[in-house]
Amino acid sequence: MKIDTLFYSLFQHHPKLALELLGLDYDEKSYRFGSEEIKQTAFRVDGIFTPLVDNPEQPLIFAEVQCQADDDFYDRLFSEITLYLRVHKPEHKWFSVSYLSNPKVRT
Repeated sequence: MKIDTLFYSLFQHHPKLALELLGLDYDEKSYRFGSEEIKQTAFRVDGIFTPLVDNPEQPLIFAEVQCQADDDFYDRLFSEITLYLRVHKPEHKWFSVSYLSNPKVRT
C-alpha cells in the first residue's frame, strides 16, 4: 500500500489539525484516523462507444441499461466510469447515457 508518509504521520499524531483545517470540531471520540486498502472489484460497462478516428472532439460514450431495481445503480455506474478513465486515460471527452426501465431505481 502506498501512502504519503509525511501527512500520514502528521495526521496520525495530530488528527485535530486536519479537522480544524476543514472547520470541524475535534473530539478524540469522534474520529479514528488510519489508512485503508480498498480491494478493487471487477466492473463491466454494458457498452462503450469508442471513436475509431483520432479526433479528440469525438466523445467516448458509456452506455448503461438497468432493467431491474438497483439502489446502487449510480454508485456502480460512476465507479465503472472513473475506473475506466483511470486505467485507459482517454484523450477524448466523454459522457454517459443510461436507460432506466424500473422506476424504483434511485435518482
